[in-house]
Amino acid sequence: MDSLNYLAGYPESIRQQVATLIKQETLGKLLLSRYPVPHGYTTDKMLYQFASGLKNESMKNAQQVSKVCYDNKIQVIKHALGTHTAISRIQGGKLKAKAEIRIANVFKLSAEPLLRMIVVHELAHLKEKDHNKTFYNLCCHMEPNYHQLEFDTRLYLTYLDKFGPLY
Repeated sequence: MDSLNYLAGYPESIRQQVATLIKQETLGKLLLSRYPVPHGYTTDKMLYQFASGLKNESMKNAQQVSKVCYDNKIQVIKHALGTHTAISRIQGGKLKAKAEIRIANVFKLSAEPLLRMIVVHELAHLKEKDHNKTFYNLCCHMEPNYHQLEFDTRLYLTYLDKFGPLY
């Protein structure tokens, strides 16, 4: 079961259940029953609008995000599904910090709830840099099903590794 890289932190019983789904080739059916259609945010502009909407809904006082885009250079294998960066630039003699979020290109064809989980995760980093209790509380505030969606995202990535695109 060493091929279940995305589920390394989960108990052996969960990993065994997923291995059984893979062996029976029913993991795709399970994912499609939960997430029957891919999202429609296929361009960087649409992704930016989606992320800005989530931010404005739940984090009105947080720093504005200047850029949100898909990035084909993000290596999902290296456990990065998205990145957040603060870039400092000089504008008119003042130092301005700009927040950028980049989402792994593999999520262009995922279900909307899975994309939302990634965006929520990266938005939460605007207020809390570390993966601590406060960070995960913020994630759950923005997306009440955050932990289930995180697990399902790991199932989705496992499926992609084993069988290729779901949609």
